[in-house]
Amino acid sequence: MTAQRTPLILDVDTGIDDALALLYACASPDAELVAVTALAGNATADNTERNTRAVLEAAGRGDIDVAVGRPMPLLRALEITPETHGPRGLGYSDPPEPRRPRSGAYAPQVIVDAARARPGEITLVTLGPLTNLAVAILMEPALPRLLRRWIAMGGAFRVPGNTTPVAEWNIHCDPEAARIALRVWTTAIEADPGVPRALLMGLDVTERAQLMPAHLDALAARAGDAANGPLMTLTRDALRFYFEFHAKYDGFYGAHVHDPLVVAAALDPSLVRAEPAAVDVDASGGPGDGQTIADWRHVGGAIANADVAVEVDAAAFIERLIERVGALAVARALA
Repeated sequence: MTAQRTPLILDVDTGIDDALALLYACASPDAELVAVTALAGNATADNTERNTRAVLEAAGRGDIDVAVGRPMPLLRALEITPETHGPRGLGYSDPPEPRRPRSGAYAPQVIVDAARARPGEITLVTLGPLTNLAVAILMEPALPRLLRRWIAMGGAFRVPGNTTPVAEWNIHCDPEAARIALRVWTTAIEADPGVPRALLMGLDVTERAQLMPAHLDALAARAGDAANGPLMTLTRDALRFYFEFHAKYDGFYGAHVHDPLVVAAALDPSLVRAEPAAVDVDASGGPGDGQTIADWRHVGGAIANADVAVEVDAAAFIERLIERVGALAVARALA
């Protein structure tokens, strides 16, 4: 029996964990990768776009066009994080120039066009700042009704931030864009309660997905003779940088693999448990700037616009990541 496939658009700022998310999606028989869009975040837009094409090519999906969006946040100066993801975004990995040329398409337009063409079918998974989504919404305010769902890696709700004491990186980079997206979702749900709430997967759950050296060994074992092939070499070199970063700043030699967890949950919602809340973003520029504010008790009277992930089956996800990416490495070696 053929697994039912979930149509996905992945909006990425490819860094290391975005690269793993792309590999996971390409390795998943239950994923239909409709489009991939890129933007600045972990690295500049030029680098994230190139990284995305390189990872897709390593995964055997060089046929996918990668549309890039704005090279800057909506209103703020660009911030990138070479200390976390390396000088170009893929740690110690430096894959060859992708064969597929850079696309001339504009990422927000790609998102809008795909949603219009397949209303109610596509899940949009945002793994970086929300700039592309905000621009897409400004182009097509009906986007919340046209998508099957929006799922985001972003925010810190009942845990501290990883960029400021209260802010997670993706929201911190463009809080105005995040605020636009969440408020438009609120408006859409108020007008039509049948519009699905966003699923927000913040640090509360994504930091529980820790990939450790033993997991990387298991991935290499699953890959077998393909363990030294291009896909596994890219993965290993990227993760070594990520492991060193976490050892320096977080006290463990391993990595929080935020983004592939979010893709896995988009394909299998049973991996997470979420609670509805009215969520807004502080864009004041003050001490709370970039904070995702969840009204859990609905004391403010606002309608719930999001389901916020509060629990995750991280062990099941890691097992699935090892199996799927390892099998993809084998398949690529045989191609």
